[in-house]
Amino acid sequence: MTRPRTISIGGVTYDLFVHIPHDSVHKEGSPCFELPLGSKLRVEQVTETCGGGAGNTSVGLARLGCSASISSVIGEDQWGQRLLENFRNEGVKTESLTVVEKETTSFSIILSAKSGERVILYTPGTNAHLHDAVFNRAAVADADWVILNHIQEQGCIIQNDLVEILSKSKRGFTWNPGGCILDRGVKEKENQLLLACTSLLILNREELERFTGLKDMHAAMQCIVQCGTRFVCITDGGKGSLATDGKHLYRCPVCPETSVVDTTGAGDAFTAAASWALLQGQDLPFALKAGTINSSSVVGVIGAQDGLLTDIELRERLTSTSLDVSAESF
Repeated sequence: MTRPRTISIGGVTYDLFVHIPHDSVHKEGSPCFELPLGSKLRVEQVTETCGGGAGNTSVGLARLGCSASISSVIGEDQWGQRLLENFRNEGVKTESLTVVEKETTSFSIILSAKSGERVILYTPGTNAHLHDAVFNRAAVADADWVILNHIQEQGCIIQNDLVEILSKSKRGFTWNPGGCILDRGVKEKENQLLLACTSLLILNREELERFTGLKDMHAAMQCIVQCGTRFVCITDGGKGSLATDGKHLYRCPVCPETSVVDTTGAGDAFTAAASWALLQGQDLPFALKAGTINSSSVVGVIGAQDGLLTDIELRERLTSTSLDVSAESF
């Protein structure tokens, strides 16, 4: 049986988790870490893991039985070598992964609290080099499903390449925009062209408001649907997720008794499993369940990839986990 071909486009990062021995404190209604300047704080544990949006979704799709590829940029340093080794161990194809000399691979220091929340300190490193000069158009054109994760501003030019490729075929496309894309907004011409080619748009609640400029969630989702996007999915932390196909609004709660250890990579796990479900020909409620279950598994461990489920594991949990997805008119 031929495995479906996927390609994840975006950043990869080597993550260093620093476990803070206390929970985040709250000031003015917002969670934050209290790290007094000049102080010396002992940490509980330091953990090294592989991450980055494209890295996480490519590994997630490989575990789910896809022939998964990664389109990104790493340096020829120790972090890049560890990321490359991880991709090979996970069965991710690296023909579209560019290695540059004398550059630092993207690196993050993640301050992780007992609550599972975290603060991320990062340098984009080689992720800033993902642009049309190193973008493998042929590999994208050969994929059954394409996933575009957060990219640096320099890489936004590849949207034009994607529109050209996607508009000529019916291959699936999942988009999880961030950063400069969100700031440019839904009304920008390039964003509207790509939204018209998007099978599944995934944002969290804050990103949705930032992208559309609308505080009302229903109006914001309607704005995106009108651009021609097939499915719009919004994740909302402990409140679960909701999605629309333009006709119905579906709501999916979080998994019961979910133990949150670390929330890093939860959105990428959701993206991988929801895309996998649609690639299998499943409907939107099924995709919501698959994304929720995969995300729930990831937040139960440290790091963005250790908790990613395999095809067999996800199918078993889809059967054994009770998630009541409600539906109403949109």
